[in-house]
Amino acid sequence: MKKVLKNVSFVILLLKMCLIFGQEPDAQKRIIIDVGHGGKDSGAIGINGIQEKDVVLNIANAILKLNDELDKPLEIYLTRYTDTLISLSDRTKLAKSLKADLFVSLHCNHSDNPNARGIEVYVAVATSKYSDDAAWLAFQMQAALNKELGYESRGVKFAKFQVLRETIDNCPSILLELGFLSNKDEGLHIREKDNILAMALSILIVLQFKK
Repeated sequence: MKKVLKNVSFVILLLKMCLIFGQEPDAQKRIIIDVGHGGKDSGAIGINGIQEKDVVLNIANAILKLNDELDKPLEIYLTRYTDTLISLSDRTKLAKSLKADLFVSLHCNHSDNPNARGIEVYVAVATSKYSDDAAWLAFQMQAALNKELGYESRGVKFAKFQVLRETIDNCPSILLELGFLSNKDEGLHIREKDNILAMALSILIVLQFKK
């Protein structure tokens, strides 16, 4: 039986997580959130016309807004703040120049199979001293999005994506595929403001308490 996405009330989720936010987080971390695609590169386009570049920017902006409301916010930078195309090399150069402690790339998936659904998290094939931390973070993201939001977990996978390949020697890096825009249920689900906020909150909580 297919897992049903939860229409989570953002307020309910926030109340559920209030004890976590009340805990003492790790030392201040500098995090780069790579907002996939942009400009003329729309990324995946859903059956309802929703574009990946817009979805991930909405999620990234929601993360920023929620982070700003924390008593001890993280130091978060986006690779793009508007509908602009940024090269992959410039995205990774930003992480290096800012000496990031963590690099998280946001994307949405697409498949010719309209029934394909769920969350995928990727880590670099290449290994470094940051590989274990990256894998730990990837599994935490999978668990949070599955448990809190009802997304199916499609596993933590290895890939040679440029943004992972060029950052793993400098910091833990992961790439999130946040559902399939080609799936009717997931495409419609991610258009709702409360669902975007809930996803952003789930991601931020994991980032806040990265080991």
